[in-house]
Amino acid sequence: MKLEKDFYLSEDVVAISKDLLGKYLYTKIDGKLTAGIITETEAYAGEIDKASHAYNNRRTNRTEIMFADGGVSYVYLCYGIHHLFNVVTNYKNTPHAVLIRAIKPVEGLKTILERRKIDYSAEIIKQIESGKKKIAGGPGTVTQALGIKTKHTGIDLTGNVIWIEDKGLQIKKKDIIAGPRVGVDYAGEDAKLPYRFIINI
Repeated sequence: MKLEKDFYLSEDVVAISKDLLGKYLYTKIDGKLTAGIITETEAYAGEIDKASHAYNNRRTNRTEIMFADGGVSYVYLCYGIHHLFNVVTNYKNTPHAVLIRAIKPVEGLKTILERRKIDYSAEIIKQIESGKKKIAGGPGTVTQALGIKTKHTGIDLTGNVIWIEDKGLQIKKKDIIAGPRVGVDYAGEDAKLPYRFIINI
C-alpha cells in the first residue's frame, strides 16, 4: 500500500507527476492521522527547468534537499506565508520535484477542518465527500489541512510522518487535464510547459 523508495526514483518527473494523481497522501503529525487523495500536481525538472528552484544546479541551504535521492519531502515557504509540499524524485544530484497542489480530504476530516478553521458540520462533510466543496484546493491549503510545515522538509516519505499510499484508484489518461504551471511567469518559455496535472474526483 505505502509507496516504496523505487517509486520515487523515476527519471521522468512528468510521468511521476501523473502517477501521483489518485494516490493518498497521509500525515501523522501531533498524533493526528489525516489523509487526502492527490488531485493536482506540478512537475519541476531541476537544472534544465527555469521554473525550478534548482535551475542551473542552484544549490542553497533551502534547495539542497532537492539533490537527495528521491523519496523525501521538500517544503518551502512561499510569500512568507504558505508552506508548500513537494515530493523529491529521481536519483541523487538530479533535483527533480513534484509540487502537490491539491487533495480531496478523506481521513481525519475533523482535524483537517480545525486546521483550516472551518466549522465542522454534517453538511460540510457531505459537500467535501461529493467534491462540491474544496477545502484543500491549493498548495497552501494542502499543507494547512495536513499539518505540514517547513520543519518537515527532508522527511523520508517511506516513514510514518508523511507518506503516500496506492489504494488501487485507477486514473485513466483521458481523465487527466494538463496545462501550464501557476505563478512561474519569471520562467519565460518554461512557464508555458504543460507540467500541471489535474483530476476531478
